[in-house]
Amino acid sequence: QVQLVESGGGLVQAGGSLRLSCVASGRSFSTYNMGWFRQAPGKEREFVATMGRSGSIYYAESVKGRFTISRDNRKNTMYLQMNSLKPEDTAVYYCAADLYRTAHAIDDYWGQGTQVTVSS
Repeated sequence: QVQLVESGGGLVQAGGSLRLSCVASGRSFSTYNMGWFRQAPGKEREFVATMGRSGSIYYAESVKGRFTISRDNRKNTMYLQMNSLKPEDTAVYYCAADLYRTAHAIDDYWGQGTQVTVSS
């Protein structure tokens, strides 16, 4: 069992930056594939970025070059550095973990989400 808690969301102007954190409790954080997803009002949840336990990284096209995913297995923490933020990045951001599935299919455990609002 893994519990995930996100933090770092907030209100930022377009062009600004935020760094999200996801702290995992439970054992064997390093064995999980981890990912960030987001859901904007009235839209379905969408994949943002993933970092597998092997270190493989994938990004959604919409965030490539602006967002950077990383993890520190010693701290049981995953990060999402978001630069050059746009109003369309406004959403609730969720972290997720999965022992077996990767990338878009990560689905075992979810955090409660953190709100990111980008003003124009």
